[in-house]
Amino acid sequence: MAELLDDAAITGRLEGLPGWTRDGGVIRRRVTAPSFMAGIELVREVARAAEDADHHPDIDIRWRTVTFALSTHSAGGLTGKDFDLAGRIDEIASRHGAE
Repeated sequence: MAELLDDAAITGRLEGLPGWTRDGGVIRRRVTAPSFMAGIELVREVARAAEDADHHPDIDIRWRTVTFALSTHSAGGLTGKDFDLAGRIDEIASRHGAE
């Protein structure tokens, strides 16, 4: 099982992930895609990356706005896996023109 991060580690990791915020044991980011279909393609690619990492975000799609929420449920909070996937989501979002 992945090891929980302490508050200092979480704060440090968030500094490297602009746009992500912490809400207790979850980190979230909302992005706006250039179109509905671009948002769907973004989610499809994130889903593939999440499956490869065996770490699955909560995803909310509202027209062009996509919100990602990450937490390691099996560990009961935030672990390195969440921040690794957040970085991957940022890369994918950028490629799809999402801000």
